[in-house]
Amino acid sequence: MRPIASAEASEPAVPVAKANWFLRWFGLMKVPLIGYVRAQIVESSSERTVVKVPLSRRTKNHLGSMYFGALAIGADLSAGATAMFLIERVRRASGTKVSLVFKDVKGTFLRRPDGDVLFECVDVPGVKALVDEAVRTGERVERAVPVTCRCPTMEGDGPVAEFVLTLSLKRRD
Repeated sequence: MRPIASAEASEPAVPVAKANWFLRWFGLMKVPLIGYVRAQIVESSSERTVVKVPLSRRTKNHLGSMYFGALAIGADLSAGATAMFLIERVRRASGTKVSLVFKDVKGTFLRRPDGDVLFECVDVPGVKALVDEAVRTGERVERAVPVTCRCPTMEGDGPVAEFVLTLSLKRRD
């Protein structure tokens, strides 16, 4: 059996170009809705992950603002991509596999998003700690991960929505 690695690392979670390639592949092969909304990772660092979902015909509701399902996909990607990249790093280092699911999702919608939306997950250190704990203990572990949604083209810098997704991880033996 290989030694169990840690998700801790000083470099960014993953280069943005590589992250977007993975996101396109994942949307094509695993979860087609991700590909359908044409989300992009705009930043992936050791501090935060930012995902952009463009406002388009595919993501608009009947009022011309972003449909809440598209908002949920963006929040899922912001928190989920953070965990997936850290899990992949552990798998490559030690061969240890970790399963990822969302246990629950809570969303608060504050304003109508009338433009492209940026989804920001700033709890990368917390997600790293969760991955490390799942690998170390082998038990199912959970953490509530906050995601803030902003629409930079709208007046004011306040959020348009806030999500809290409970990330649930378990080492697969």
